[in-house]
This record gives sequence, structure tokens and C-alpha cells, in this order.
Amino acid sequence: MQRSRWIGAGFLASALILTSCTSGPAGADVEQDSKAKLELWTRTTPGGPGEKGTLALAAAFEKSTGLKVEVTAIFDDFETKLQQRAAQKDLPDIVMNDVTQLGALHGQGLLREIDLDKIKNSGQVTAQGLDSGKSLDGKQLSLPYSAQATGLLIRKDWRKKLKLEVPENWDDFAKMAQAFTTEDPDGDGKKNTFGLAAPLSTKRGYASWYFSNFLWAAGGDFITGAGDGKYKPAMTTKQSVEAVRWFRDLGCKDKAIQPGAVTMDTPPTNETFEAGRTGMFAVGPYLLPRFDEVLGKDKYEVVPMPKGPKDATVLAEGGSLYLMAGSANRAGQDAFADFAVSADGQRTGMRGDTGFTVQLPVNKTVDISKVRPDPRWQTYDDIYRSSGRYAPSIPNWTAVRQTTAETINALMADCDLNTDKELRDLDKQLAGLLEEQGISAP
Repeated sequence: MQRSRWIGAGFLASALILTSCTSGPAGADVEQDSKAKLELWTRTTPGGPGEKGTLALAAAFEKSTGLKVEVTAIFDDFETKLQQRAAQKDLPDIVMNDVTQLGALHGQGLLREIDLDKIKNSGQVTAQGLDSGKSLDGKQLSLPYSAQATGLLIRKDWRKKLKLEVPENWDDFAKMAQAFTTEDPDGDGKKNTFGLAAPLSTKRGYASWYFSNFLWAAGGDFITGAGDGKYKPAMTTKQSVEAVRWFRDLGCKDKAIQPGAVTMDTPPTNETFEAGRTGMFAVGPYLLPRFDEVLGKDKYEVVPMPKGPKDATVLAEGGSLYLMAGSANRAGQDAFADFAVSADGQRTGMRGDTGFTVQLPVNKTVDISKVRPDPRWQTYDDIYRSSGRYAPSIPNWTAVRQTTAETINALMADCDLNTDKELRDLDKQLAGLLEEQGISAP
């Protein structure tokens, strides 16, 4: 039987946006049934390991509570299909999607606020994970179920051959990148290796996504908070300019970034590392199973990112649970969210070599070393807890990421461009985006 759903529709800017059109609580007019089956959508490849992991989590939840969950895995056109269901007033009960979708989903009126008093395990969630689920107005609109943070992969065999130490700061990092580029670390007598693997395409904002790890470590930022949920552009600050110049030198002066990086997203960049063309790669833990199989776990190591001019802050990301508006079983939504962030739910989601839904646990009581004895996962967990930073939950972070990616990409593609001018132009574009979103500081 099709359950009723509640949602309003409208337009925001030129894109189709669905918004709440009532001042009352989302879904307050929907008759509740605490035993109704929950419909869960997860943004992952159907039939893939992500779906299998979600099914395992749903099965464990059913065993624990008796509530049934119907899992649907969708990857292509996920957002479009969700909009279609919203237009039909038939949203799924729960959505598992990227944390960066919070601002957009909130702006579309698709979410209901989460009462943390009804999520008994919420007190065990990491502070930055919990904060990642808050909107600019302070409402808790999602809960993290999985986290990841950026670590540095290094070809250990190359490093030892060249008698180099693990880089502790940016100077060490640049020297290693140069050595991997010029000193024939693979010993084949050819100049065919490069220091750093970097996906710097504009596709989906990859250049900005990758560069954030260096920008934040320098104390710079794309946009910076100005209080009361307002933001201002920050790419012309001294720290941001310093980060751009340093990173640009790696490509333009040292030639230490793989050729064609400005046209590459992650798949071809991954291939440069596993094929022995690049010696360092700043990336999350999700590639460990792949590189272990293709490259061999003895060939590379995982270490924290080296300290920048300010610190070693890196990009934290992950999956979030969104409780959708209009559910006929809000108690069941709360129960699933509570189970997913609980120690048992987190351990369930972490099991397996590839078919897991939880990469790094968001529950502070879970000891990752007891679930995954591989010490590299512990390294990533330590990085997340000590240095991980999420992107802000503004209404449209995607627009900011895409716009900044286009400038970073251009600066890396054309070494004759004037850095200061390009960043001034970028700040003007960012100011316009912030104004459009209604979050521009006066």
C-alpha cells in the first residue's frame, strides 16, 4: 500500500526546488504507524558492495527492533529521482547520501528536524560529525553514519630507495615530490615518475575538493564565517594566496604533479598511483582495498598529511542519514538513525573488506583496531578525529566548490595567469554566490 507523503513545491533561482509550504512541523498531518515498513534510499551502485553493506545494516536493525527496511540503491540521477518522488508526495523515509547534500535538501524542504533526545546514542557521536548535520540556523537535520578524512599515501619503496624520511611539513613534502620526479625512484632509468597524484579537473569540483586539504592547512579558506550564519569570500586573504602559490609551484615550477592532472577526476588519477607513475596521493581510506590488490600493500604506506603553515587540517567527508519529511513512521526513522550511530550499528557497518557502509566510525566508543586490525585504518581514524574538517552546511556548497574549482584548475593549467588577479575575480564570483544564497555578510 502506498503511504502518503507531504511536501510543497516551488522554484529557487532557475533550478527546480521543492520547498515546504507549511509553517507546521514537517509531516505533522500524516497518520503515524510505528510498525510501518521503512523505505530507505542509498546513493550507491546497485549490486555493488555499498548496497550489500546497507542491506547488512538493515538486516541487523530488523533483528534488533523487528522493524522492516526496504533498501533501494540508486547511483545515476539520484537527486532527480528524489525530486520526482517529492513531486509525487511520496518521499522515502530515510536517505543515505553525502553530507554535503544537507544544505540543498534543507533548502528544498525535504527534511524533518531530528530530536536528539530521541536518539539515545547521539551523545556518543563525534563532535565534528554531529556538527556536520546542523544547518546554518542550528537545526539538527542529519546524522553521520560514516566518516572519512584525507591521509597521505606514499610509495614506501620509493621513499626508502631515495633515503627520505616521512614528510612532516610542507618543505619536506615539496622535497619528496621533487625527488620522486627527478631521481628515478623506480630505477628504470627513465624520467617517467612524478611526485604527486592530483585530480584537478573541474568535473564535480574535483580541483577545489582536492586543494582544500592544502588551503585549510595554510589557514586559508574558500569562504569564511562572519557570524549569524553569514559568510564572506576568503580567497584573497594572505593565507589563501600563500596556499595557492605554493601548490601552483608544485605543478608549474617543479613539474611534480602528473601530466594531464587538470583534465583528470579520480579514476584516472587513481590509476597513476597504482601504475607507478606517481609517488604520493592525498586521499581517503576507501582506496586501500583497491591499492592493496593492484599495487600491493607492501609497496605503499599511510601517514598523516604534513603540517602546513598553520596546522594539518584536512577535508573530512562522509555519509549522512537524512530523515525525510512526511514519513508515516517517524518513530521508526528515529529508531533506525539511533541504531546506525550506535556502537553495534557502526561495527555492523564496518565489517567486511569492501562491502561496508561505515569507513571510519562516528561513534566515539568504537575502537576501530578491534574491528579492523590493519593499523592503517587506525591512522585514518586518528586523522579524522584530530584534524578532520567538514565543508560548511550552506544552502549550496556545490556551487562554491564548482566555482573555486574552475579558478584552481585554470591556474594549474595556465602557468602564465596572474594569481592575484584570478583570486580577486574569484572572490567577486563567490560574493555573488553568497548573496544569491542569502548568506552574504554585509
